[in-house]
Amino acid sequence: MSRSPITTSASKLPLPRAGEGGGEGLLVLGRDRGHRWPRYLALSAVAIVMLYPLLWLVGASFKSNAEIFSSAGFWPDRFDLGAYAKGWKTSTEYTFATYFLNSFLITIPRIVVTVISCVLVAYAFARFEFWGRKLLFSIMIATMMLPLIVLRLPQYLVFREIGWLDSYLPLIVPSAFATDTFFVFMLVQFLRGIPRDMEEAAQIDGCNALQLLWHIIVPLLKPAIISVIVFQFIWTMNDFMGPLIYLASVEKYPVSLALKMSIGATEEVEWANVIAISVVALIPSVAVFFAAQKHFIEGATSSGVKG
Repeated sequence: MSRSPITTSASKLPLPRAGEGGGEGLLVLGRDRGHRWPRYLALSAVAIVMLYPLLWLVGASFKSNAEIFSSAGFWPDRFDLGAYAKGWKTSTEYTFATYFLNSFLITIPRIVVTVISCVLVAYAFARFEFWGRKLLFSIMIATMMLPLIVLRLPQYLVFREIGWLDSYLPLIVPSAFATDTFFVFMLVQFLRGIPRDMEEAAQIDGCNALQLLWHIIVPLLKPAIISVIVFQFIWTMNDFMGPLIYLASVEKYPVSLALKMSIGATEEVEWANVIAISVVALIPSVAVFFAAQKHFIEGATSSGVKG
C-alpha cells in the first residue's frame, strides 16, 4: 500500500525539543495557578466567617437547652432530634404545620400579584411614550427613599376603615398595585437593555401591545422575573412587622410570628426548640434560592439579552 502524502509529510515534521515552544505556555499557566490559590484561600476564609452563624445554628439545634450555654464546641456531644419534635408541637393548639401553611398562603399570592403588576408597570415605563412619564418614574423612585415605618400608620387606618384587619388582604393586595418599586425599577433597567428588533418584527406581523408583552418580552424577562420571585419569597417569609400589625388571630399567624410566640410562651425559654424550628423555617428560602440560583444570578447581574 502506498502511504498518503499527508501522512508522509507529517512524519517528517521536526518534533519540538524540551524547553521550546509549549514549555513557556506551561510555565505561564503554572505561574497563574500559583497566583490564584491565595485568592481562593482568602475567599474561603471569608465564606467560613459569613457561614459560621448558620453552621452554629444547625449544630445548636441538636444540643440540649443546657448544652447550648455550657458547651463551647460546635458539634453536640450526641445528636438529639428531640428539639425538632418538641419545637414542632407549640404550646398552642396548633403545630408549626399550620403556621407554615399560613406563610405560604401569604407568600404565594403576593408573589403572583407582584410579578403581574410590576411587569405591566415596568413595560409601560420602558416601552411607551406618554405625558408625564419621566415625572411619574421619578416619583416612583423617590418612594423607595421613604422609611417603611412612615407608611404603617396611614395604611393601618385605611385597612381598618375598609374592614381588612385580621386578614391576609393588607399583606397581599398592595402588591397588586406595583407598590414594590424596587422590582419595577429593576425590571425597567432590564427592559432598557433588550433590543427592540424582535418587537418591531412582531408589530409588522400584526401583534398588539399585550401580545408583544406575553410572547416577546416575558420570555426575555425570565431571569429578572425569577429574581423578583426569589426576593419576594424571602422577604415575605421573613416579614415580621406586617403580620404583627394586621393579624390578631393565632390560627392565622405565619412562621415569623409563631417563632416569637414560642419564645415568649413560657417563663424559661427552651432555646433548643426555638433554634430547631428556626432551622426548619430557613429551609424553604434556601431551597427556593438554590433551585433558582442560575437564573437569579443572571437576572441580578445582567441588564438585557446577550448576543
